[in-house]
Amino acid sequence: MNDDEYITSRVDNQIGWYDKKSQSAQCWFKWLRGAEIIAAASIPLIAGFATEPFPVTLVVGLLGASIAVISALISLNQFQENWTEYRTTCESIKHEKFLYMTKAEPYHEGEPFPRFVQRVESLISKENSAWAQYTQANLENIKPNNEKG
Repeated sequence: MNDDEYITSRVDNQIGWYDKKSQSAQCWFKWLRGAEIIAAASIPLIAGFATEPFPVTLVVGLLGASIAVISALISLNQFQENWTEYRTTCESIKHEKFLYMTKAEPYHEGEPFPRFVQRVESLISKENSAWAQYTQANLENIKPNNEKG
């Protein structure tokens, strides 16, 4: 595989994947966090200004429950963490690509292609390893008490 094939089939593909996933995680995080803020801000308004026959207790209870669910979804899916990790990986791969294409240091002498491949694959591997460690830690945390240790 030559450098053009590698850049097209691997580097550009990974840049696109990380970019898309970062944007998706950012969108989900901001949308859910916004809904959480609106629900939390609505509770005191409804509790303080609603008049009878309005079902204040029911609405405040539903808003409180929705805040708990939204918060749990944000935490469970790690939207903010994924957004920043994916964006960091995407930008790091782009950075390496531009350094390589302009023959800037560390690609300015010798055989730069193997170094480029190694550095790009290291960035991808690092992000994949972080995901695997996070997933394994979560699996260990959800085992029933009789299965631990």
